[in-house]
Amino acid sequence: MADRIFAGLLLLVTLAYGFIAFTIIKAPFQYDPLGPESWPQILSVVAVLCILGVLWKPDVEHLNVAGRTWFRLGTMVVLLFAYAELYEPLGFILSTILFGTIVARMLGAAWIRAGLFGLGAGVLGWLLCVEILDLNLPDADLLAQAYSLSEGTI
Repeated sequence: MADRIFAGLLLLVTLAYGFIAFTIIKAPFQYDPLGPESWPQILSVVAVLCILGVLWKPDVEHLNVAGRTWFRLGTMVVLLFAYAELYEPLGFILSTILFGTIVARMLGAAWIRAGLFGLGAGVLGWLLCVEILDLNLPDADLLAQAYSLSEGTI
């Protein structure tokens, strides 16, 4: 029953998001077929289909979640907000390395493996997005400012 209640609430949020995606988000131009208008629309349709699947056939009847799991979920939400806030000042690569390392560590990886995962996600993710998909990712504004201060220019 808890799955259906949660899915019902999430369906309302997703329908509102879909309404915004299809009616309000308008880009002045799109340089590729899947530009800034298309992704929110695709995401809203896929999310509605997934939520309808949960409403149709939920996994469990009762929601028995341990306190540690709630803590980890809350920590993940905080980490996602931190990643979003650090994304532009630190740039894609560094913020993704930090986020990937901490999340891998939370999931039980040793520090070395977590660091290697974060490094791989940051560098390979940047190469995939910038070199192959030709997307624009933010550079490290904070590091560029620190470098310009050390050079004596701003």
